[in-house]
Amino acid sequence: MKNVKARNQKSICTILTALFAAIISVGSFINFPLPGLVPIALQDMLAMLSGLLLGPVYGGAAVFVFLVLGCIGLPVFAGKAGIQHIMTSPSGGFLIGYFLAAVAAGLILHFILPRNRRHGFARSLACILIAGIAATVVVFAVGILGFVRITDYDFGTTLKYTLIPFIPGNIIKLILMTALTLKFRPVISSYMGISAQEETDE
Repeated sequence: MKNVKARNQKSICTILTALFAAIISVGSFINFPLPGLVPIALQDMLAMLSGLLLGPVYGGAAVFVFLVLGCIGLPVFAGKAGIQHIMTSPSGGFLIGYFLAAVAAGLILHFILPRNRRHGFARSLACILIAGIAATVVVFAVGILGFVRITDYDFGTTLKYTLIPFIPGNIIKLILMTALTLKFRPVISSYMGISAQEETDE
């Protein structure tokens, strides 16, 4: 009986992983070109949300599947495809950052907001914000490094193209990620077979 339950839970986790990989891929159709070389995209938020909701393993796996789909030729990298886009495009570093950010967000919440415990609203909000901010930093740190490697621009020009225009949008994304994680993480945890049993102080 336990083996059957474990298999069912693993199947659900696999389905959730595939679902989030598909959601991230669909996000490629929602992007806004900028005068610079990096477009405004929804995919970074969706990738980080995968880590926040599914955890480091399944959230990271969802982003990895998305990257594989793009590398084999599907146009999921903001309308582009191919491993060469990761290797040679100024925005390629951001794609690698998506994966690392999903893993980072999942790991942080795994340790500071365990699924098997009940948490007060204030603690949950603070922990999710911390994880979301850390994941955002990871995306931009890796993305900027990749941008510099390809373009060889100076520091000021790099920030002009890769960071400054994105700050307002990423504040909005952080608010959305936090709200969605607060609402859906407990639901997804129950689907994954993880029940909160102990009450903790705020």
